[in-house]
Amino acid sequence: MYMLRNFLSLFVLTLVICIFILLMQFVWLHVRDLVGKGVGIGVLAEFFIYAVASVVPLALPLAVLLASLISFGNLGEQVELTAMKAAGVSLFRIMRPLVVAVMIICVGAFYFSNSILPESQVKLWTLIFSLRQKSPELDIPEGEFYDGISGYKIYVRHKDPRRAMLYDMMIYDYSKGFRDATVMVADSGKIVFTADKKYLMLYLYSGESFENINRKQQKATGTTKNIPYRRESFAEKQLLIEFDSDLNRMDESVLADQHVSKNTMQLIHSIDSVYALSMERGGEQSKQMVEAHFLGRDRRSAADFAKISQMHRERLAAAAARGENLLDKYDPDSLFATLSNNEKERALTIAIERARTQRDQIDYNAIVLDDYQRYIRRHEVELHRKFTLAFACLIFFFIGAPLGAIIRKGGLGAPVVISVVMFIIYYIIDNTGYKMAREALWPAWAGMWLSSFVLLPIGIFLTYKAATDSALFNPEAWIKLIDPIKKKLHLSDND
Repeated sequence: MYMLRNFLSLFVLTLVICIFILLMQFVWLHVRDLVGKGVGIGVLAEFFIYAVASVVPLALPLAVLLASLISFGNLGEQVELTAMKAAGVSLFRIMRPLVVAVMIICVGAFYFSNSILPESQVKLWTLIFSLRQKSPELDIPEGEFYDGISGYKIYVRHKDPRRAMLYDMMIYDYSKGFRDATVMVADSGKIVFTADKKYLMLYLYSGESFENINRKQQKATGTTKNIPYRRESFAEKQLLIEFDSDLNRMDESVLADQHVSKNTMQLIHSIDSVYALSMERGGEQSKQMVEAHFLGRDRRSAADFAKISQMHRERLAAAAARGENLLDKYDPDSLFATLSNNEKERALTIAIERARTQRDQIDYNAIVLDDYQRYIRRHEVELHRKFTLAFACLIFFFIGAPLGAIIRKGGLGAPVVISVVMFIIYYIIDNTGYKMAREALWPAWAGMWLSSFVLLPIGIFLTYKAATDSALFNPEAWIKLIDPIKKKLHLSDND
């Protein structure tokens, strides 16, 4: 219980730290979708909750690695691990309750990835896409042009926040096109949202407007006569501008067929269904190729082709028995040479058109089948990911615990450095395998399990070295190993 209590307390602490670090990275990637949109605290809280859920599967292996390193490092640094071994308790017996705890964490990680993560991913990406479509917060700065309103540019020299007034305004209205732009200047003005928050009401006072009407005049009269501008002076002018400031959420059903929104059973069902469709489509395409006779337009059945082929073979055999060679007698080149120039051109044109048609059909079929294969690969990658992230927790425990027992350094110094290095190695290997699987260079299972194949032998090796009290990271042991080599090299130099 002592080991289990220490490990679980460190695990919870390191998990919170890892989630915070990964969450900051995630928020940094999507900070452009959040800043300047004027969303409320509730929407931000919702975003952070779903973002935390998305980084938990990646934070769990790192937390297990760091917690096991610190836990066994503290035992080694405080000589508790040596005392346990001196009392006849082996390393495997010390690790036994922690192995059970880590296996429970692995099961929990798989359950989280399989049941909770798909739903949170759908809600997260639905919210992100909705934020991307939302209009930016209306905040017109002083002394520079504001382009947050589509089709307009607004310049304000001075603002009075207390009275909500804008002074020395200039508005460029190019919502109907740059050639039909309207320029307005006003001494003052104010902007008010309509009750439904769908439009802006722009009030302008004591100003003028200049409208380019060349394009309108030309469209109306069909002439090219230039009528440069229309000038209007006004004491008060109102403009109604479309500006939806509400957050209009996307329908979550848009992501219903995406791989991130499915659990294990749904992924397997989708893979099997699309694979059956691809096989059916491939069979139909092959049948079309056979029936089309590649470049020809003969639509006879395969049985008819078999009869025709048999007839040709019988004719060739009968001619050979008579000492004739029909292939030489009816050479296609000689037959083509007997045609007139117009007939040759027409025959070549027909052959080229048939070849192009067939090539286009083959390219289209390849695109359709490639879409099926890409869909299957994405689902297979997501299916294997649910298992590999859970299995990584167990691998990292068998890396972290032996390393902590060998280096015998606790705290947040050396364990953090080693954990970061190991996690970077894991991330690089895992990301490489993922890209290989995604691009169909490797099978999905090989790419997604690559990191496990590489790190599992390392964990077994470190566990064996820690159980046999190997001085793997002891500088003195390496010096003793290198000294004889140096002596031999020195003697060979003297000789």
